[in-house]
Formats: sequence, structure tokens, C-alpha cells
Amino acid sequence: MASSSSVALSFLYQNPIKASLSIPKTFSPYSKLTFPSIASFYSAIPRLDYSNFKKINPCLHCSNLPTASTNNTQYEFSDGSSEVELRLELGQGDVTPKDIYVDANESSLAIRVKQSGIVRTLMETSTLYEKIKPAETIWYIDEDQLVISLKKQNSELKWPDIVESWESLSAGITQLLRGTSIYLVGESTEINQRIARELAVGLGYTPLCTKELLEAYAKQSMESWVNEEGSDAVAEAERAILESLSSQARAVIATLGGKKGAAGRVNQWRHLFAGFTVWLSLSQATG
Repeated sequence: MASSSSVALSFLYQNPIKASLSIPKTFSPYSKLTFPSIASFYSAIPRLDYSNFKKINPCLHCSNLPTASTNNTQYEFSDGSSEVELRLELGQGDVTPKDIYVDANESSLAIRVKQSGIVRTLMETSTLYEKIKPAETIWYIDEDQLVISLKKQNSELKWPDIVESWESLSAGITQLLRGTSIYLVGESTEINQRIARELAVGLGYTPLCTKELLEAYAKQSMESWVNEEGSDAVAEAERAILESLSSQARAVIATLGGKKGAAGRVNQWRHLFAGFTVWLSLSQATG
């Protein structure tokens, strides 16, 4: 990667001074791109004179300056094991390290830049994907990009994106689940089914429903089965279904709601322990 003739390297203080700003949050997620980690930048440092680097105060005093937000901030993100790297386009115009404001906390990040007398918010989020070590945050200007290196608290967890969202959580949880199935229980069979379908899509799992499996086996509706043989017979049949599914990997399984099924009977729910069990407390399905 080409470098400018002068590079400014900045370190955040433990308790950075924060400017009081009233700027709306702006953020536009883009697809993950793979870029060299901050370590690749360090490898190129020996060719630069040390006098080109300086430690600067990250505070940008801008209380009397016009402010603006940008709705199309582009960023590039990469995970380098112990750290994550964020690159943001600075846009047109000259920008010096004194014009940059970076405020990093364990779970939040605010980035602002002063250009042509106007302070722009490049990114502001209170929900980073995971916690960072704010005191070890490093940033520098690389040509027309602002590069920020954030040190992870948990270096073993891979970040799919810089912020916490449904998409990033869905992508990130798969590395924790490692194929373990999920069982959904609660008062409503319908809610269990709906959530199972949505969750399975996000995780790349297979959605399964014990009600559908039981009705296919009995060749009758659940209501008629309960009326003819009672809920105990249905619960015992669901227990057998859950036992056969206990070896199934990468599945989201919706169980019968209320006390109709095995989940409502202490002596029949042991096969739920084959995976993660989630209790859904809503009483009505919506949407």
C-alpha cells in the first residue's frame, strides 16, 4: 500500500477529554473486506524518520464550530486476531491529526473530523461488536483514509463487523455454537415456530417443528390427537421425537407450547439438554 511522505501516529489517553457535541448518529454498514492488519503497517515504519511520528491529544475543541453529519460514510473492516482495524474515507480537503477526534470506550466509538471549518461525524456507535481496550487504541492518517486499530479484550473471538447488529450477531454466534442445536420452548407453539424459522435463517441452521413432525406421524391435527388420547400421550410422543433429534446438529427446534408437550413435564424434558434451550415468554405471535 502506498504511503504518504509523512505519517502521524496517535495514541488515546486513558481518560480522553470529550467535546460536547449535538450531532446525530450516522452509520452505513458495508460488506466486510479483508485488508492487512496494523502489523503490516508497522513493518514499513523503519523506512520513516522517527521525527515524523508524534503523540497528540485526541480532543478536538469544536463547541463554536458548525457541525454536520454524513449519511454515506464508507468504512473498511478487518479482523487481525488480537485487534480489529477500521478504515474510513476522509473525503476531499486537507486533514491533519489536529482535526481528528477519536473517543473510544469499552463498547462505544465516536469519530469526528474538522474540515473547512465544519465538524463531521464519520462514525458514532454505542454498540461495538465486543469490548475493546480503549487505552490501547491507535489511529493514524494514511493518504485519504483514517485508520483505527482497536485492541480486543477477547482475542479468541472473531469479529464479523465493527458494530453489533442482527447480521453480525448471527454471523458471530455460529463460532460459539459450533453446530450445537437450539431448542425453543414457551407458552405458544406458534411463536416457537416463527422464531425457529427466523433464527435458523440467521444462523444457517435447519428449522424443525415437533408439532409438524408429530402431525405427520399421527396423520391428524394436534387438536384432534389431544381430544382423542389426551395431552399425556402427545407429550410422550414428543419426548420420543426429542430423543431422536438429540443427535441432530445445526438445527433450531420449536417444541409444543404450554403444558401440551414434553417441555411442560419435568420427567420428559431431559433430551432438551442435548443443546441450548431458550424460553420465549411472549404470549402472542405478531408480524
